[in-house]
Amino acid sequence: MHSNVVRQTVDRTILQGFGDFENLNIITENDNKNGRLVVLHDLSASKPISYRTMWDVQKQLVDSQIERIKELKKTNEKKIVSQFVSVEKLSHYSSNLSSEKKSLPSYQPQGYDSIIMLQHKPVYTLGTGSDPSFIKGYNQACNREEQSSNGIDVVDIERGGEVTYHGPGQLVAYPILDLRGYRQDIHWYIRALEEAIIIALKCVGVQGAKREDGVTGVWVDNRKIGAIGVKVRRWVTMHGLSVNVDRRSLANFDGIVPCGLVGRDVCCINDFLEDPITVEEFASQLSLALQTVLEVNLVP
Repeated sequence: MHSNVVRQTVDRTILQGFGDFENLNIITENDNKNGRLVVLHDLSASKPISYRTMWDVQKQLVDSQIERIKELKKTNEKKIVSQFVSVEKLSHYSSNLSSEKKSLPSYQPQGYDSIIMLQHKPVYTLGTGSDPSFIKGYNQACNREEQSSNGIDVVDIERGGEVTYHGPGQLVAYPILDLRGYRQDIHWYIRALEEAIIIALKCVGVQGAKREDGVTGVWVDNRKIGAIGVKVRRWVTMHGLSVNVDRRSLANFDGIVPCGLVGRDVCCINDFLEDPITVEEFASQLSLALQTVLEVNLVP
């Protein structure tokens, strides 16, 4: 993926965003996406990964981005964003890694934009300001670090939004992006993630996916199919989006009030397809959609 913009650093947590998506239009006839390379860590076909493990990886990648930004400020940096990785840098890392480490975010060149795609082990996550009562039967008096709800891990995190569920059968994507290279507008970023989901859903045959006024996420037939929850630290993003792909992804939503929206149901992609698809297959379509929306090239 790619980038080009500049502004003051700021820490913000996202709760809601509203409005329509606007194209970046960064790429011109004299410019192309070859210089806007974003590292893709596609773990969607791997075994589900613990939420806490990947949260630590996200924080590591964000910290490396912020260190890069600090170094730029020590020189002359009002100039071009340096967040995009080069083919040479990727080739160097790839040639020096064993095959089992090549797809792991911890072993890839750091300080650059990247996107992680994966499936999680079952977990309920609570954003800042979440109401724990939206987890049914949850004991609020217990230490959350030591407790689970019906055997499902419960984790407090720093993203915006209410309680949600992640688990097998659901694709989760974590973009670690320096918004200086896109648009330094948090609402625009949320709209961009929604737009990518809508494009990818249409490509696999799900019709009628849309936004709804006043809430984030993507909806089909009045049911939520894609969720958004992000954190931005000094204009570097973490957390991201999730899309329910197969029916396994719906198994534990009945234990919560998803996103705090009482009376609203969730659905999955395969509810609308005669020929079911896999999480890995949808990941490939979402990758293409993110490339279009963010005007970048994703490289493994």
